[in-house]
Amino acid sequence: MSTYRHVAVLLGGRSAEREVSLVSGRACADALRGEGFDVSEIDPRSDICESLAHIRPDAVFNALHGRWGEDGCVQGLLEMIRIPYTHSGVLASALAMHKERAKDVFRVAGLPVAKSIVVNRRDASARHVMEPPYVVKPVNEGSSVGVFIIRKGDNRPPGEVGSDSWTLGEQVMVEEFIPGSELTVAVMGDRALGVTEIMSRTAFYDYEAKYADGGSTHVIPANVSLEVAEEAMDIALAAHKALGCRGVSRADFRFDDTEGRNRLVLLEVNTQPGMTPTSLVPEQARHAGMSFGELVRWIVEDASCDR
Repeated sequence: MSTYRHVAVLLGGRSAEREVSLVSGRACADALRGEGFDVSEIDPRSDICESLAHIRPDAVFNALHGRWGEDGCVQGLLEMIRIPYTHSGVLASALAMHKERAKDVFRVAGLPVAKSIVVNRRDASARHVMEPPYVVKPVNEGSSVGVFIIRKGDNRPPGEVGSDSWTLGEQVMVEEFIPGSELTVAVMGDRALGVTEIMSRTAFYDYEAKYADGGSTHVIPANVSLEVAEEAMDIALAAHKALGCRGVSRADFRFDDTEGRNRLVLLEVNTQPGMTPTSLVPEQARHAGMSFGELVRWIVEDASCDR
């Protein structure tokens, strides 16, 4: 029997990933009801404290994605009002959300990362600040929002990054492009669940490929050698621990096996991985023998303060 009976699910929010958070949150809320929990759904606005004080939940299931929900902000609020919550705490969430700060931690831990620099978005749109091929991405967004790949031979960088309509921050990361396949590993507590290879219909695993029906194919176990799979799981668990993550996280990789290489590169760690019908963590949990209901129950039962 769980210590927590009444769970508030935070979903939606104000980030660029609002729509997928709504889908994630509703799926988790439905699964928790199926597991016997009393569930209240909250779409956080400025009155989030009042909403939580009114319904008085035993715990919060954080299904927010992106800024304000995944970057330590809501975690700090929940710490202040002392409501147990799921996933990672303030520091781990803030570090993981800022891609370059996370890389600083990974480098110290001896984990393989791609070369990158952080520059003003207008500089990145005006000239090549790195020899192509490279990738331009917001330094603190998720779900591949605002990501551009600049190929070898491209004459100009992405003008969209410097436009007045850009809303994804003044700083962007410019990162070397790693060819090869896309791999991901879910970590649950102190164990890695498996390795999935992502085969996208688009140029890379972008927002549409992640969340649209048929946008990508997930192959589990991945089409890599046992040695590569074990290395990816070891790195994912090490990255989870280095950042100080709690609960469930997901590490994304590129595996470069082109031109005789055998290079595994850690791209980032997601502290609030997607929980939609097409999401990777539920798939890996299912492959490991755990239903979606059992997964969300475990996440709730792991909730606490001081994370």
